[in-house]
Amino acid sequence: MSELVLANARIVTRDDAFMGSVRVRDGRIVDVDRGATVPRHGIDCGGDDLLPGLVELHTDVLEKHAFPRPGVTWPVLAAVLAHDAQLATTGITTVLDGLAVGYLVDTGQRAFDPRPLAEAVRAAHLQGLLRVAHYVHLRCEVSVRGVLQMFEPFLGDPIVRLVSLMDHTPGQRQFVRIDKYREYYKGKWAMTDAEIDDTIERRLHDHVRFAAVHRDAITRACATQGTPLASHDDATVTHVEEAAKAGTVVAEFPTTLEAARACRAYGLAVLAGAPNLILGGSHSGNVAVGELAAHGLVDILSSDYVPMSALHGAYRLHRAHGASLPVAVATVSRTPAERIGLDDRGEIAAGKRADLIRVRATDDVPVVRAVWVAGARVA
Repeated sequence: MSELVLANARIVTRDDAFMGSVRVRDGRIVDVDRGATVPRHGIDCGGDDLLPGLVELHTDVLEKHAFPRPGVTWPVLAAVLAHDAQLATTGITTVLDGLAVGYLVDTGQRAFDPRPLAEAVRAAHLQGLLRVAHYVHLRCEVSVRGVLQMFEPFLGDPIVRLVSLMDHTPGQRQFVRIDKYREYYKGKWAMTDAEIDDTIERRLHDHVRFAAVHRDAITRACATQGTPLASHDDATVTHVEEAAKAGTVVAEFPTTLEAARACRAYGLAVLAGAPNLILGGSHSGNVAVGELAAHGLVDILSSDYVPMSALHGAYRLHRAHGASLPVAVATVSRTPAERIGLDDRGEIAAGKRADLIRVRATDDVPVVRAVWVAGARVA
């Protein structure tokens, strides 16, 4: 029977933060005590913060490891392991790896078929190669031809814990302003004026033809399988009402204050981008996460494209936006876990899985000093 005691730490629980210790046995938290005493065989955390491991719902960083440059495909298992190691060192102990299902433009930076990456994640898990817990988040681009054919092989697969309904059509949601769409994607894809004009025209045509049909089909399939749904880039109350009717549990990156308020009214958890919070605004010209925080409208923070930003963002919510430390930490741990049904983790409490991170809270950025997953140290 293995036992671990982490002592002399500021323990951040659901409702409080206090000096104390956490006792772990066989991968589970068995006791949480107050006081700075370090038992004989305990690990002295030196007053550092002890947080629950972070739970990440939205990141497409795995794809960046797999396709590091246009036209370059990295061996999938090696990509998974590199991604896994990066997450562990940032305190993320449970991740939903975002895999694109459907494409805006084939740039050679993402695979047409998301299954090889999903299978590489599964294989790494079965071989005991992973440091943190991995699941899959299918990011379904509903306005793209062929999205249903790419989605169907995942029906009923337990590795899938979240499906998001996305529509990056110019003039819609994230890019209400087509000039912002043109500026962003022309630079990202190194396209000429003629190429971006052609892309915009085709995307508008495909939206009319496919978006509603694909959205309805994927929504019905997820309801049948009991798979949680996320909306994406809601910009209006109508978008939010549509999401609520579909049974959505998470609203990813609402683009306006109006939409975020509607999400709260309809019971959708507002997921906001930690990079937006750290940088002070949106690269797409949408609502700043700091503004959402000022109105108490941030339920979940996502690292999105910078893994370290989740932890950094939680401390920013606490220090710069008035959230208590337990509330700020919940945005990157307990709340995302609860929204996708992972009720065994996400907080420091007896009976919970011992996913824990030791953090030195410097004046600038929080520093991860140690990480345990199910009681085993992984970083």
